[in-house]
Amino acid sequence: MDERFAFLAEWYDPSAALLRRYQLLYYPKDGSVEMFDMKNQRTFLRRTKFDEIHPEDLFVGNRVNVFSRQLNLIGYGDQYTANKLGSKKERTLAMIKPDAVTKVGDIIQMIYDANLIVTKAKMTKLTWKQAVDFYTEHQSKSFFNNLVQFVSSGPVIAMELMGDEAVYTWRKVLGPTDSGVAQKDAANSLRGQFGTDGTKNAGHGSDSLASAARELEFFFPSTTGHGPSNTAMYSDCTCSIIKPHAISEVLTGKILKSIIENGFEISALQMFNMDRVNAEEFLEVYKGVVAEYTNMVDELCSGPCMALEIHATDSPRTFRDCHHVMCSASLQEIARHLRPTTLRALYGKNKVQNAVHCTDLPEDGILEVQYFFKILDV
Repeated sequence: MDERFAFLAEWYDPSAALLRRYQLLYYPKDGSVEMFDMKNQRTFLRRTKFDEIHPEDLFVGNRVNVFSRQLNLIGYGDQYTANKLGSKKERTLAMIKPDAVTKVGDIIQMIYDANLIVTKAKMTKLTWKQAVDFYTEHQSKSFFNNLVQFVSSGPVIAMELMGDEAVYTWRKVLGPTDSGVAQKDAANSLRGQFGTDGTKNAGHGSDSLASAARELEFFFPSTTGHGPSNTAMYSDCTCSIIKPHAISEVLTGKILKSIIENGFEISALQMFNMDRVNAEEFLEVYKGVVAEYTNMVDELCSGPCMALEIHATDSPRTFRDCHHVMCSASLQEIARHLRPTTLRALYGKNKVQNAVHCTDLPEDGILEVQYFFKILDV
């Protein structure tokens, strides 16, 4: 028999307003999938080749898109799958400190290069009290006040990382706590490249699975509560979204780096998993206007996306028109010929999978930012 991996998956059926549960089977030999309806005890999808799912997408807690159905993987379907795919998988918290927020593109690329993936991300600014609560274990240390003051001095980016032995792997990427030591002993580490000293050391990583669980709960509460708030300003801004295909193709770091290097400030950043209703609502302005509307909706809810508030004077026009970063030509071949250094020319594939969404009309910039950072961030 061909090797297969089994998962329990849930899909919200909007037409029936029901949560449907399936067994999802994945066959790595030919990349085929099969689905079994657990309630009705019958095959829902016969074994079919499906190129959009990759083995690295298969872990509990992830969302995968199978023929326009966004499935939440809620458990392993058998012990073989749990042993083979689940045993080394860990989650850890990564935090980019205020001194390295402008290096977010490089840092996310380093995360992916270490075979970790970013499953959650949020830019926030900690209050003094929140910083004290976060670093409570260091309260008796001599450096405590300096650390709290520094971490609450500007925006930070909190991320949930997922991967094999994620706690150890991320701390290895970070390098020694003292940036001076890192620069000598681990020059290619994150702190070796971007840190200054023992406090201004560019990043933080959980030191154990127990710490990771506590720190992830602090930024991304799983129960009640909201966690630290986002940093959206809702003025002189435009909205950009890194689309799901670009995230799955490991382009997030490169896109963020291009945006920052071209002089734009990312004043808010957060990852979202859009459901179909939200995607339709956000893109409603294109309904009946562009032939690709349905495909655009499919793409936006096919996996995690990253919403950005871009802050600059007259930012909707300057961001869209900037000949390096532009999002104006939606046809990829036109973009490549006319403006070969733009985001869509560099990273887009076609009219729908064009790497980034940008606000079209200046007056819609604040509205689009509000949709993500006020309405969806609840």
